[in-house]
Amino acid sequence: MTSLLLSRRDLDFLLHEWLDVESMTARPRFADHSRETFDAVLDLSETIATRHFAPHNKKNDTQEPRFDGERVHIIPEVEEALKIFADAGLIGGGMDHEVGGMQLPSVVANACFAWFQAANVGTAAYSFLTIGNANLLLAHGTPGQIDTYVRPMVEGRFSGTMCLSEPQAGSSLADVRTRAEPADDGTYRLFGNKMWISGGDHELTENIVHLVLARIPGGPPGVKGLSLFIVPKVLVGADGTLGERNDVALAGLNHKMGYRGTTNTLLNFGEGAFRPGGAPGAVGFLVGEPHRGLSYMFHMMNEARIGVGLGATALGYTGYLHALDYARTRPQGRPLMAKDATTPQIPIVGHPDVRRMLLAQKSYVEGALALILYCGRLLDDERTAPTADERASAGLLLDMLTPIAKSWPSQWCLEANNLAIQVHGGYGYTREYNVEQFYRDNRLNPIHEGTHGVHGLDLLGRKVVMDGGAGLRLLIDTVSMTTARAAAGDDEVAGFGRQLDASVDRVAAVTQRLWESGDAETALANASVYLEAVGHVVVAWMWLEQMLAAAGRSGAFYEGKRRAGQYFFRYELPRTEAQFALLESLDRTTLDMPADCF
Repeated sequence: MTSLLLSRRDLDFLLHEWLDVESMTARPRFADHSRETFDAVLDLSETIATRHFAPHNKKNDTQEPRFDGERVHIIPEVEEALKIFADAGLIGGGMDHEVGGMQLPSVVANACFAWFQAANVGTAAYSFLTIGNANLLLAHGTPGQIDTYVRPMVEGRFSGTMCLSEPQAGSSLADVRTRAEPADDGTYRLFGNKMWISGGDHELTENIVHLVLARIPGGPPGVKGLSLFIVPKVLVGADGTLGERNDVALAGLNHKMGYRGTTNTLLNFGEGAFRPGGAPGAVGFLVGEPHRGLSYMFHMMNEARIGVGLGATALGYTGYLHALDYARTRPQGRPLMAKDATTPQIPIVGHPDVRRMLLAQKSYVEGALALILYCGRLLDDERTAPTADERASAGLLLDMLTPIAKSWPSQWCLEANNLAIQVHGGYGYTREYNVEQFYRDNRLNPIHEGTHGVHGLDLLGRKVVMDGGAGLRLLIDTVSMTTARAAAGDDEVAGFGRQLDASVDRVAAVTQRLWESGDAETALANASVYLEAVGHVVVAWMWLEQMLAAAGRSGAFYEGKRRAGQYFFRYELPRTEAQFALLESLDRTTLDMPADCF
């Protein structure tokens, strides 16, 4: 039976026919792998996601975690699924052999994890956070910290979180107040509160490793004064055994419209709820150097941003497949020109407006999946490409694409979920069908790991101007290489290449216009519009790449690729011209609106 989670055929096309991931096995890091091992892990991921994650997705949503004042109660299927995931070695999929990992390319590891996000994003979130936490410590932790915390996470015995936000600060990390006071034994004692901490308390694992941003007294103000600390829920002895409970207390659970299976918490550090006989404060262990905490946390944050984009894509993709299945099997109405009411009804996929909605979904989710996997390939190139120049270029392009890879799928794969509900008609917003939950789950992703506004400011205010505009020039040059190949193709593909060239020229001209104005406030006022427009241009590039990979190949799959690409160029890319015109005009409507006039 064809999966309603993801399309394995599409993954094979993107990984093998487009990105040629097998060629990466020529690099020393991936020399133990082959296409066969990549495919085997993809098969394993699909099987576990289908058998152990998807079956309790609705139950995880309707019977969300509850806190009785002493402990958190979670349905047992979650712990069972996470144990199977860990026992299969998937937590360490992309990590080094020496810590128990598989040493897979990131692009393959991302493709594997997409199965779990499509199947049950609420359960998958625990592993998602643990993987990011472990990767940060592998990059910046000491050997002792890796032995104490990372190895148990890879084994599935410990889980991890990231603790940034606070009730009064939100995404404004410059206003973080949690403090970390040095202790005589070289550790620190933390005092403060953290809000919106996913996976912050549960009994799914033996321990929870919190990565906490806090201020060491006397440090500089703002984000430059933030340091990063490991604060375990349970203290760990020198021999790896679990000791007494640390002074980290669950103050309560937040109840969200989606991701209901993931505990979302308010945590209090150092309030004296635990360790009453010990020194006050939650025991914390400094990661790296003092006052460099945010730079370390960006390792996890950037990984999480791509991961949020992947999760948004997976939810949009499974919603599309559910809508497609429904449209093929739901009889309703007759062809527009059919006048005889006694003739049989046709499946709704036969109606042009339903095909329009399905094509839109296909163009969003398959375009987004291509973008996310391309970013995974860039991460692999940044780490393992043969030359320093290749590694530097891959890193620069990945920096440019990260805000788009997080935000574009979060916006447009959510729209795919919206259309999936519409295809289902009145059934779409009933709980008997899955698509209403996909929408609710995905609605969180435009906020997870930074709002569109945050990433618009990052793209326009930082990324396109860094290093004198080197990142933007690299993006333009890379897209131009694709359009040059398209020029040698058939008339339609060549025409789409010229259309993309014109859009890229608009990106360059509008960006220059915004910053030549000399008015940063005006330039950044519509940064979210800029993010959306440039995101559409980037996804059009992803579609042109896919159309070139499908060129000359016959069959329904390849024809579907060509048709979806055609849709994106004809229906979606033209949207950007109105947005670029608005940006070019240096419009101040939002800036000039008085707050008391709303």
